[in-house]
Amino acid sequence: MADRGKHILYIEDNAEMIDLVEIILGTKGYKVTGVLGGAEGWKSIQELLPDLVLLDLMMPDVDGWEVYQNIRDTEATQHIPVVVITAKAQQIDRVLAENVAGVQGYLPKPFKNVELLKLVQEVLGTPA
Repeated sequence: MADRGKHILYIEDNAEMIDLVEIILGTKGYKVTGVLGGAEGWKSIQELLPDLVLLDLMMPDVDGWEVYQNIRDTEATQHIPVVVITAKAQQIDRVLAENVAGVQGYLPKPFKNVELLKLVQEVLGTPA
């Protein structure tokens, strides 16, 4: 089982995706909070200071890159690891995210449950 103390915040504009990720990670003992949209997501990051942020990039209100920049520019949140979960599946997007922006992980949609679990476990350093 995962470390039950690990809190993951998932920022996404699709409620069904939030439900899916909550189920996948919740069954492994992670506490998952899902938030709709970038503006609400940034507010929740500051309030919750989660152990990990799962971040969609393409959202209608505030896009994921703006949220990511806020995380990195704010002293209280810049230590929080970020994994991008996005429909932007081009190789250039992955390279930019991991090598230029410095995100801790990149998972293109659609993904397999085991891919999400493995990535979260790697980033958080929790056992399988």
